[in-house]
Amino acid sequence: MNPEKDFSPLAPSVVRALNDKLYEKRKVAALEIEKLVREFVAQNNAAQIKHVIQILSQEFALSQHPHSRKGGLIGLAACSIALGKDSGLYLKELIEPVLTCFNDADSRLRYYACEALYNIVKVARGSVLPHFNVLFDGLSKLAADPDPNVKSGSELLDRLLKDIVTESNKFDLVGFIPLLRERIYSNNQYARQFIISWILVLESVPDINLLDYLPEILDGLFQILGDNSKEIRKMCEVALGEFLKEIKKNPSSVKFAEMANILVIHCQASDDLIQLTAMCWMREFIQLAGRVMLPYSSGILTAVLPCLSYDDRKKSIKEVANVCNQSLMKLVIPEDDETDEGKQSLSLQTEPKEESLSQQEVTSSGCLEASSDSNLSSASVFNVSSTDRVPVTLNLDGIVQVLDCHLHDTATGMMTRIAVLKWLYHLYIKTPRKMFRHTDSLFPILLRTLSDESDEVILKDLEVLAEIASSPAGQTEDQGPCDGSDTRSGQSELHIPVKASQLSSSGMKGMECSPSTPTMNSYFYKFMINLLKRFSSERKLLENRGAFIIRQLCLLLNAENIFHSMADILLREEDLKFASTMVHTLNTILLTSSELFQLRNQLKDLKTPESRNLFCCLYRSWCHNPVTTVSLCFLTQNYKHAYDLIQKFGDLEVTVDFLTEVDKLVQLIECPIFTYLRLQLLDVKNNPYLIKALYGLLMLLPQSSAFQLLSHRLQCVPNPELLQTTDSIKTTLGFKKATATNIDYLELLQHFERVQNKHLEVRHQRAGRGEPPDRRVVL
Repeated sequence: MNPEKDFSPLAPSVVRALNDKLYEKRKVAALEIEKLVREFVAQNNAAQIKHVIQILSQEFALSQHPHSRKGGLIGLAACSIALGKDSGLYLKELIEPVLTCFNDADSRLRYYACEALYNIVKVARGSVLPHFNVLFDGLSKLAADPDPNVKSGSELLDRLLKDIVTESNKFDLVGFIPLLRERIYSNNQYARQFIISWILVLESVPDINLLDYLPEILDGLFQILGDNSKEIRKMCEVALGEFLKEIKKNPSSVKFAEMANILVIHCQASDDLIQLTAMCWMREFIQLAGRVMLPYSSGILTAVLPCLSYDDRKKSIKEVANVCNQSLMKLVIPEDDETDEGKQSLSLQTEPKEESLSQQEVTSSGCLEASSDSNLSSASVFNVSSTDRVPVTLNLDGIVQVLDCHLHDTATGMMTRIAVLKWLYHLYIKTPRKMFRHTDSLFPILLRTLSDESDEVILKDLEVLAEIASSPAGQTEDQGPCDGSDTRSGQSELHIPVKASQLSSSGMKGMECSPSTPTMNSYFYKFMINLLKRFSSERKLLENRGAFIIRQLCLLLNAENIFHSMADILLREEDLKFASTMVHTLNTILLTSSELFQLRNQLKDLKTPESRNLFCCLYRSWCHNPVTTVSLCFLTQNYKHAYDLIQKFGDLEVTVDFLTEVDKLVQLIECPIFTYLRLQLLDVKNNPYLIKALYGLLMLLPQSSAFQLLSHRLQCVPNPELLQTTDSIKTTLGFKKATATNIDYLELLQHFERVQNKHLEVRHQRAGRGEPPDRRVVL
C-alpha cells in the first residue's frame, strides 16, 4: 500500500493500525473509525460517511495484502456499528466487499469476513432483507467451507439471518425462489443441510406461503432425500412431511398438476426412502386432487404397477402403490366414454385449455364434476383456485399403451399382470366405446396371456376377453362371423366358418352359425376362432389349461353360445387330429363340469327347438370323435341313434386310443351324471336300444376292467330276455318318439360316416408320408 496516498479523513495512525498484522492494533483502529463515523452521523455528513466506507472497501477490504483486508473488514463492521439504524442506507457498500472476502483462500480471512458481516447484519436487522439473496448466496458457500471455524462463524450468521426473516413480514419470496431452485441441486452435504434448514424456517413463517412455489423445489427436495447422511435425510423427511400437511389443509390452492410428473419420476427411484415418500405423496395427490390427476394416469401407472409385485422387503411401498392404483382406477367414470367427435379436441390436447362450467357439483374426492346440463359431460375439473379451473380428460391411449407394454414384458411380476388385467377390465366396463378402438391391438397379447403360469392371471385375462366378447360396444355392423381375411396366414390356423345364410343354401339341415344373442357381439365369434387357433398351435396349453379356460368361459359367458360356436368352427377344421382332440376335450367338459349343469339339462330332454338345434350342431362336430358322438347321444337320450352309431364302429379302424376312449365312456356311465341313464335300465320295455347300445360297447371292449364293470352293470338289468324289439314297443316310445321326428337321424348318420372316412383318409396319407401312425390294436 502506498504510504504517501491520502486516506483522509482516516488519520495516518489509523491507516497504519488497520494494516498491522496484530488483531489488537486493528481493533484499536476500528474503535477510532467507529468514533469518527459517529461524528459524521451527528453532523449528518453522508458524503464523508460514504467516503470512509469506500476507502475501507477499495483500499483495504479488496486489497492484495491480507492484513489490509483484515483491517478493512473490521473497519467496515465498525462503520456499521457507528451508523446504527442508519446503516440500512449504506448496506450495499458495506456488504459487497465483505462477501467478496468469503471467497478468499485464507481461512482466517474468511472467518473475519463472516464475523464482520455478522456485525453488519446484527445492526441492520430487517434492513438487510432487500439484500437477502446475495447474503444467502454467500452463506450457502460458507456452509460447505472445509474450515470448522469458518463453518461455525457462518452458522452464527445463518441463525441471525433466520431470526430476522422469521420476525419480518417483508421477505421477498418471489425474488428468492430462483436462487433456492438453483442451490437446491447442490451435491455437497453441508450445502444441502443449509438449504433444508432454510426451507424448514420459511415453512414455519405464517406470512410466507412457500407452498405456492413447491413445484419449483419439489424435485430438488426428493434428490436431497437420497443423501448419504442420515441427518440430512431426516431433515428432508421433516420438510416434505410439513409440506404434505399443508397440502392436506389447503388442497384448493395446491398446484397438483405441476407436481404430478415430478412424483411420477421419483416413484420410480431406486432409493427406497425416495420411492416410498413419493408414492405416499402420489396417494394423497390422487385422493385430494381427484380427476385433476387423470391426464397423468399413464405416467402414474408406469411408476405404480411394477411396485405391486414387490416382495416383503418393500412391503410398505407395495401397499401404498396398491392404494394409488385403486384410487386412480376409481377416477375413471362412464362419462369418460361420452366425448363425441365434436369435442374430440378437448380430450386429445396435451395441456387442457381453461374452460368455464356453468353447473358443477363437488364430489367427496374434492373434484368438480360437470352436471348433466353442462357442455362438457366428459370432463371434470378440480377447483384449483377461485379464478383458475382446469378441465381434465382421460388419456386413454396413453393408459392402454402402458398396460399393453406391461403385458408384453416377460419380466412383469404376477401381481402387476393381474393389476393390468383388472385395469383393462375396468376400462372396458367404464369406457367401452373408446376401449374398442384398441381391441384389435390388445387382442393378440390377451390371447397369449392365456398361456400364463398363474391361474389367477388367466382368470383375470378371461374376464377381460369375456367382456370384449359380450359388450354391446363391440357390436360391429357385420353381425355374423368374421370374414377371416386376417386369420388364414398360417397353416395351423383355423378356417373361419361361412355365414349362416351360406349354410342354409348348401342344404345343411339343423345347422346354424354361432347364435347372435343380446349377450354376444361381433368379437365373440372372433374370440372363439382365435382361442381354438391358440389351442391348435399350442397343444400344451390345451392339455394343461384347456378345460380350465373353457369352464371359466362358460361361467363368464353363455355356455350354449360357446359350445355352439366352437362346434361350428371345428366342423370346418382341416387338422382332423386336432379337431378330434378338441371335441374330446369339449365333450369331457360338457359331461363332467358343474358349470355345464344347466346346459346338460337342456340337452337331456331336447324339448325345445333351440336344444335340438344345439344337439345337431354339436353332433356334426362331435363326429370327429366316434366315442364322444355316442356319449352325446347317451346324454340326449338318443339311444336308438347311439345303437346305430355303435353298429358303424365295426367299419372303423380300431386303435388303442379308440378303445381307451370307450373304456373312459364306460367309467363315465358309472358317474352321477348318468344316474338317469342307469335308472332307465330298469325300464327294459321302453329302453331296448339303450341296453343294446351298452351291449354293443361291451362287445367292442377287450376283456378288461371296463369290460367287467359294464358286464356287471348289464347283469343287473331285469329280464334280459325282453330285449326283443317289436311293433308294440314302438307305440310306447312316448315323448322321445315325438321329438325324434324333428331331427333327421339318417342324415346325421350319413354325416358321421363322411367325417370318419375323412379321418381314415388323413391317417393313411400320414402313414404314406412316414409320420407315426396311431397305435393299432393287434387282435
